[in-house]
Amino acid sequence: MARTKKGRAISGWLIVDKPAGITSTAVVNKVKWALSAQKAGHAGTLDPDATGVLAVALGEATKTIPYITDALKCYRFRVTLGAQTDTDDASGTVIATSDQRPTDAQIQAALQAFRGAISQVPPQYSAVKVDGDRAYDLAREGEVMDLAARPLWVESLTMPGRPDPDHVDLEMVCGKGGYVRSIARDLGLALGCLGHVAWLRRTWSGPFRAEDGVTMDQIEAEAKTDALDARLLPLELGLQDLPEFPATPEGAARLRNGNPGMVIAHADWGSEGWASLNGQAIAVGTYQGGELHPSRVFNR
Repeated sequence: MARTKKGRAISGWLIVDKPAGITSTAVVNKVKWALSAQKAGHAGTLDPDATGVLAVALGEATKTIPYITDALKCYRFRVTLGAQTDTDDASGTVIATSDQRPTDAQIQAALQAFRGAISQVPPQYSAVKVDGDRAYDLAREGEVMDLAARPLWVESLTMPGRPDPDHVDLEMVCGKGGYVRSIARDLGLALGCLGHVAWLRRTWSGPFRAEDGVTMDQIEAEAKTDALDARLLPLELGLQDLPEFPATPEGAARLRNGNPGMVIAHADWGSEGWASLNGQAIAVGTYQGGELHPSRVFNR
């Protein structure tokens, strides 16, 4: 006999303005408890000391997480110049220092190398897996790893301000898999002054904005109430970067059963999109000759 799932079968997105000092997993667990949800996950980890947008998906919205993870994201952060740490942020131990301080012009010139298609090596303290273990677990045991460089698309990297000679404020818009701590580390090395992240905030991720996020205090205060339910956003927001293909009623019925169904669209063969009926997502799949061939079906 199949086990009955605990909790409510609710679906949607709750956007959290994550505070510093808590892990992304802990935020998801709190949201899941507060909404009595059967299933929850997040689209893109934030370090414990980082703040800002953490998009938490509930129920069927978890099937749209990859599309938010792949979307562009914006980070505001401050780099402390003159010191490198073992974690590449302010929580770590200083392992090297420098008295050199670059000029604003030197920083602006160095930023160019970090725009567009770049490669970056993840921090030693990161969630990258090494032979099945997390890099941060191995780093805590004193192991130094030769982590492989990973590709990253940096849409933009600008310098909004320079509060003092020891610090520089940056803003980066990038794609999936970016490590802000690696940017700070590598920029410091390129400038010859060393550097690490002082603070970090994700201001937006895909369609979600930090100013629209709920705080942990609000989640606690509104737990198990209709007020928190009312904050849920539709799962369709996770699909906004894909074209919408309205389905015929007959096509919708077939798609709900996992079969190809007729949609009304003018699209190239093999294009990925989502089928809808009356604006509600039914499935994600590929368009083939008037039909959507589903890869994900939403059961609501």
